[in-house]
Formats: sequence, C-alpha cells, structure tokens
Amino acid sequence: MSNEATLHGHPEVVTTHDAHHDEHGVHHHKETFITKYVFSQDHKMISKQFLITGMIWAIIGGLMSVLFRLQLGYPETHFQFLEDILGSKWAKGGQIQPEFYYALVTMHGTILVFFVLTGGLSGTFANFLIPLQIGARDMASPFLNMLSYWFFLGASVVMLSSLFIATGPASGGWTSYPPLSALGDASEGSKTGMDLWIISMAMFVVSSLLGGLNYISTILNMRTKGMSMTRLPLTIWALFFTAVLGVLSFPVLLSGFILLLFDRHGGTSFYLSDIFLTETNKALPNEGGSAILYQHLFWFLGHPEVYIIILPAMGLVSEVMSVNARKPIFGYMAMVGSLFAIAILAFLVWAHHMFVTGLNPFLGSVFVLLTLLIAVPSAIKVFNWITTLWRGNIRFTPAMLFAIGFVSTFISGGLTGIFLGNSTLDIQLHDTMFVIAHFHIVMGVSGILGMFAGIYHWFPKMYGRYMNNTLAYIHFWVTLIGAYLIFWPMHYEGLAGMPRRYMDYSQWISFNQFGGLNRFISTVALITFAVQILFVFNFFYSIFKGRRVMNRNPWGSTTLEWTAPIRPGHGNWPGDIPEVHRWPYDYAKDGRDFIPQTEPLGANESAH
Repeated sequence: MSNEATLHGHPEVVTTHDAHHDEHGVHHHKETFITKYVFSQDHKMISKQFLITGMIWAIIGGLMSVLFRLQLGYPETHFQFLEDILGSKWAKGGQIQPEFYYALVTMHGTILVFFVLTGGLSGTFANFLIPLQIGARDMASPFLNMLSYWFFLGASVVMLSSLFIATGPASGGWTSYPPLSALGDASEGSKTGMDLWIISMAMFVVSSLLGGLNYISTILNMRTKGMSMTRLPLTIWALFFTAVLGVLSFPVLLSGFILLLFDRHGGTSFYLSDIFLTETNKALPNEGGSAILYQHLFWFLGHPEVYIIILPAMGLVSEVMSVNARKPIFGYMAMVGSLFAIAILAFLVWAHHMFVTGLNPFLGSVFVLLTLLIAVPSAIKVFNWITTLWRGNIRFTPAMLFAIGFVSTFISGGLTGIFLGNSTLDIQLHDTMFVIAHFHIVMGVSGILGMFAGIYHWFPKMYGRYMNNTLAYIHFWVTLIGAYLIFWPMHYEGLAGMPRRYMDYSQWISFNQFGGLNRFISTVALITFAVQILFVFNFFYSIFKGRRVMNRNPWGSTTLEWTAPIRPGHGNWPGDIPEVHRWPYDYAKDGRDFIPQTEPLGANESAH
C-alpha cells in the first residue's frame, strides 16, 4: 500500500519545524562528492558511514575469531599458510604463538563489543531512525553528528594501526585489567600496542558522547507536531535510553583510561602497588594502588555497555515484529517501563562481574539480588514479544526471522545468566567456558541478530532497493543454527570446569575429552563466518543491482519514515513535515490492515 495519500491527501496536516525548513529542507547549496559522501552532515549518510565501517570491523573481528578457533580446535596442527600471512613471529611453523593468540582474543573482544555492537549498531540506527521516526529534518546538531562519526573513524584507524607495529597489538584481554595493562614490561602486548588501544578507546568514548548527547537533544526537542513521548515508536524509546546509559557511563570508563595512562607513563600508583618483578629481581617503587579500582571503573561502564548493545536491538526487534505480525505491539507502556527499569538497574549490578575478587560476601548478596531483579523487566519484554506474535498474521520476511531468532537467543542466553548472577555458582563458573557461552549468546549473537533484522527491514529506505531474499534466508538459517552449535556446547565444557583464556587444552588430561567437540565448534565457526561474507556480498550487490523499491511504504508500516520519499533527500520531506495524530502501532484496526500515524482520528475513534 502507498502512503502517498497520507502525506498529500489531508489539507489539515499542519507544518511544523518551519524554522528548520530553510536550513534542512530543499534549499541546499549544490553538494560535491566530498560534502555528500565524506564530510556529510545528513544523518542518513552518517548512519551509512557508521554501518559500513561497523561491517568492515565485523569482518576483521570475525576473522580473528576464526584464527583462534583454528588454534583451539587443532592445537597440534601446523597451518603453513598462517606463517605465510602472519610471519614467523606470530605464527612460527604454522602455529599461532601464545603472544599473538592473546592479542587476537583481546582485539576480537574489543572490536565486536565496541566497534561493531556499540558504534555500528547504535551509530547506524540512532542516526537513521531518530529524525525520520520523530518527524525532524535532521539531528539537533548535524555538525556534532558528523564529528561523532569522524572520532569513531579516527578511533578505528588508531586501533587498526596497532595490528601493524613491531610489538603487536594489545594483549591484556578486552577489559585490559592492570597490572598487565599498566606495566609496559609485562608482555609484548603491554607495550606500544596497549597505548594505542587506550588512545583509540578514549577517542571512541568521545564519539559515543557526541552521538549520545545529539540523540537525546533531538528526541526531546525536535519531535513534529502531535508526536508526544507516548506516541514514539519503541525503537526511539530504546535508542533514547541507550544514549542516556552511554552519556552517564562512558565518562567513568574514560577516567579509568586516563588513570591507566598516568600509571603507565606518569609514575603514579592508581592501580599499581609494590609488585615484585622476577625478570628484574626487584619490586616496583609504586605503593598503595589497587588493580580492583580499575575493575570497578571498567565494569561501571561494562554492565551498562551490555544494555547499550542490547537495548537498540530490542527496539528494532519490537518494531519489526509488530510490522510483520500485523498486530499492535502488546503492552506498549509496559515495554517502555521495562526499558526504563533496565536502564536504572543496569547501573546497580556491575560488581556481579567481580564476585571472584574477594568482594565482601554481604555486598555480594546485594549485587546478587539486584542482578536477579533485572531479569524481571527482561522477562516482561520477552512475554510481550511472544504475545505480539501470538495469533498474528505473520509474514516471515528475513527481518522477521532475525527478530524471532533474537528472541530465541535472548531467552536461552539470558537463562544462563541466572546461574552467573548467583555468587555461589559464579565463583565456580566465572573463569570457565560457561561465561564465554553465556555472554556470546545473550549479548553477541542477540545483538548481531537484532542488527541484521534492522538492516534487512530498513534497507529499502536506506538505498531504495531490496536485498536478495534467497541469500537472506540462507544467511539467517546458517547464522542461527551455527551460533547455537558454536556456543551451546561451551556451557557443558564450562560446567566440567574447562577454563577460558587457554590456547591449548591438548596436554591437559582433564579436558582431553573435549578435543573432538572443540574441532566441531571450530568447523562450524568457519562455516558461520563464511555465510557472513555472503551477507556482505548481498548487501553491497543490492545497493547497486537490487530490485528497485516502487512503493514508498513496502512493508505497510505506520511510522513516519515510510511517509518520506523512497530515497529521501537532506531534510527528509520535500514539503511540510507530516503531523502525527495517533500512536505508531495501529495494525488490524477497524477492518483495516494498518493506519499511518499521520492519519487524523475518525469521528468515532478514540486516541491511543
């Protein structure tokens, strides 16, 4: 169905944001290639820049995981091509060396958590959807929006450059705990690579803060006429709470990094104490520092970071499900309330990552209670998604399949979090493969599935073309099945006590039994990575050769972005910004398939 009539068929539609019309509307100076594609201030182009940069990082981070899975699956096999590619220092005799293995693990975690699932996910969809779904010409500050991407790209360049220095990239784990990260002599990966890691992450934090402040300002101040907060799509609510989490928590991480640089180069003792070094046979001159302080600062961001990743995916999935189930989202206000509750509780649970640090048991019990409490709003969301699907007229588009896959992994991965949220169990499981399995399924896989749902759903609005459905269905089924086959068996390895962060279990009698399972996981990881290359091909091929979109509202959706032209220009709407009269989920109402937000209420219709 077309929404042409919605935009132009109602004379009572009122113009809002007139002040922005001249600035962001059709009256633009002629753009050059540089101003349009490079230093763009159009939120839609910036979202594409975040998306494509995030995809490049996802390929690099995924390739790293394939390399260390080769090591874990085949620890005694020599792969000559590894030495040809990586050199004899990192892969002598075709086997990955210990220093490089830990660098791979460190960079893989950093890249996927921050550069893909934070920058790639939030940067893409907050930029693309916020102005279009609230009825704004652009972001509150297009210039700061451009800067947020360029800080992100700068952080990416610095992080990437650390792969090519003589001592190699950082290898202190993606959390970079001191003293390993604070002592340059601790390992090869604690030298220049660690400095570049810290500088890159500091630039990334600046990018996130610039973006987050822009998103919050835009949502609060630039909604079109009639777009009250309770008429916002759940995507916007999720992105709003994500931005609030980032603005409140990222500065704490930045302070932790600055103190770490002081310890590394300024002779301070924030994290270092009188540690004895066997190589030099003497103790450090530092006194009074505590490595545990860094853990508090890191995880005060680190746990909100989990929700900075998962909340945008929740918002995207809520929208995709409602559109493709042809039903109103179940419990709209409960969904908003649960987002708010998650945002509050996210700041109160960070020390459940620190049960094994000698935390006071009473304090630990408080964090256990708060950690288990956060399951309640998460369960509300799951219940509402399932109820939205219940008896819906479901269209199994690629986006819908990824949204349903997200709910599946969020449930199965979240249930194992109940184990780890209890300190008595966590002390046994914390440094085992159980933790790897849990957070990869609930955060990594779920976040990526939500991201794929958003890409497939909004690709026609981004590029005016469709992605290939056959390739998309292959991509979904291999990805979902592959993810479960990779990470589900790791729970059993963890329950058996198999520790994480080890590169070779073959000489460990207790864990020889898992040799075949590790080979199986590594094989599936290689196949699952290969199908992501199929997605990348589908994405870039479809930008230029995909089937053209002929209808501005191809999914029969109610939200404002589908009232804009098929390929919106800078300013989004060529004429007046449409006015909003109803909430965003009027599906299957009064005998109609859907009613756009821009359509005025009927004579006998009550406002939602």
